[in-house]
Amino acid sequence: MRQLPSLNMLRVFEEVARHRSFSQAALELNVTQGAVSRQIKQLEDYLGVALFVRTPQGLTLTETGTALSPHLAQAFDHIERALQAVRVPNLRQRLRIVAPPTWATRWLSAHLRAFVQRYPDISLSVTNQMGHESLAEIDCHIRFGLEAASHCSSRLLVMERHIAVASPELFNGEQPPDLRQFPLLHILHDGKRLKVWENWLAAMGREDVDAGQGLEFSTLDQVIHTALAGGGLAVIDRQMIEKELANGSLLPITPVEVVGPYGYWLDVANDKQGLSKVQLFTEWLGLV
Repeated sequence: MRQLPSLNMLRVFEEVARHRSFSQAALELNVTQGAVSRQIKQLEDYLGVALFVRTPQGLTLTETGTALSPHLAQAFDHIERALQAVRVPNLRQRLRIVAPPTWATRWLSAHLRAFVQRYPDISLSVTNQMGHESLAEIDCHIRFGLEAASHCSSRLLVMERHIAVASPELFNGEQPPDLRQFPLLHILHDGKRLKVWENWLAAMGREDVDAGQGLEFSTLDQVIHTALAGGGLAVIDRQMIEKELANGSLLPITPVEVVGPYGYWLDVANDKQGLSKVQLFTEWLGLV
């Protein structure tokens, strides 16, 4: 174990030695002149020698102080360079979020104005991919899934609320489209179809519809746009299509709504939980 005095004492000495002034060092360190004087006295007691003498011309380093000063300045330079080498740029100002593309486009984008107005000093960087080289830079990961992650702080933001919808052109007056006459639109997740149609049909008690038939897409946005164009029927989280339901460009086939089992989770690495920007974002998500 290294036998070192307080780094704060050494930092105070380095500032006083550089400015040759207790008062100027106090200004730089944002402390009182008395606090600076006490730190220097404690360091001198630790070393057993004086580091400064007062002369008519001002504060002067002793022989010991003169010998110590450049070594400490060099040591602090090394520490600063080492920290800058591993520090994430704009760590305090920029909040880096990875989120599913449709959630980011349809939910987060619609609410970002409120976040920016509440926290104007936080800049957001929202992406939908997380490469291994950028893991250390990610502050929050919004994840679509079935359960909490075990390797980090993980909390459920919202469960999906699935409804079956179609374009108005597929309705015959007020009569909804026949589920057996139009393609079912499916969403892929991690290369596999999500069983949203199976879950919804089970809730309806419909065993006469082949849930395996239809078209599949890599993003929910593609499913939504295909449904809007009348290309098929879709089971979609109603929270992702609030605008379309409100303006009537998509209509519910029935009032039946299936909650879950999928949801959106907020995952935060253990070493990021203490960051104020992460805490503010987490609190804001709970208010929306």
